[in-house]
Amino acid sequence: MSRADEIFRQNCRDILEHGVWDTDREVRPRWEDGTPAHTVKKFGIVNRYNLAEEFPILTLRRTYFKTCIDELLWIWQMKSNNIHDLRGHIWDSWADESGSIGKAYGYQLGVKHHYPEGDMDQVDRVLYDLKHNPASRRILTNIYNFADLHEMALYPCAYSMTFNVSGNTLNAILNQRSQDMLAANNWNVVQYSVLVHMMAQVSGLQAGELVHVIADAHIYDRHVPIVERMLEREARPAPKFVMDETVTDFYAFTRDSFRLEGYDPQPFEEKIPVAI
Repeated sequence: MSRADEIFRQNCRDILEHGVWDTDREVRPRWEDGTPAHTVKKFGIVNRYNLAEEFPILTLRRTYFKTCIDELLWIWQMKSNNIHDLRGHIWDSWADESGSIGKAYGYQLGVKHHYPEGDMDQVDRVLYDLKHNPASRRILTNIYNFADLHEMALYPCAYSMTFNVSGNTLNAILNQRSQDMLAANNWNVVQYSVLVHMMAQVSGLQAGELVHVIADAHIYDRHVPIVERMLEREARPAPKFVMDETVTDFYAFTRDSFRLEGYDPQPFEEKIPVAI
């Protein structure tokens, strides 16, 4: 069993067996038919993934690796907030007629700020510090900008990354205010694991640990039967993550710079409804 499968199973069983339902409250999310989308949740889940030992992708069902990469590059490389720059359609429900999701995600990472070393956006500041100030305890990004929340189609869920260098190892903490466990949990884990590998390689470091902190880890009411069926499946071994070792510029990575060897997830044909 892969470590990602083990952690996912533990999280979901904990939520289903010990979680708190919000059926006694008014909730914002709705299903496509207009029905309120209620959840059962656990507060304050912390998961640790050792990227030096294993790449954390689910085998209980397929996580679409290349599509994860596409969105990661759209946000962190292109720093885009327009779905016309994105291959997939996962943001379509939140985009306006021009394709914009407002001042969210990539937009925030691309805003330049003034530093003594010059004007840089958040991504370039991280890259600069990893090379020039690796002992710093200030290497982080934060896209939860209160001044711009009213202009965001969706408030950021995964909103902050903290990078920390220990010896020659790059570790990171991903902070997330809200997590749809079935639809998005492993998606985010895969993306930010790849990001740590990218940041480490271009900084001359080794990828270490990704710590994922989730404030509100929940399973939607209509997802519960799907999750229960997933938990009955037999997990498979984790695949091998391969990254193009010749890339030394963060902005030179492409979706083809990454691949998985031996990824053989369980078949999964169920449609996952998404609450908006």
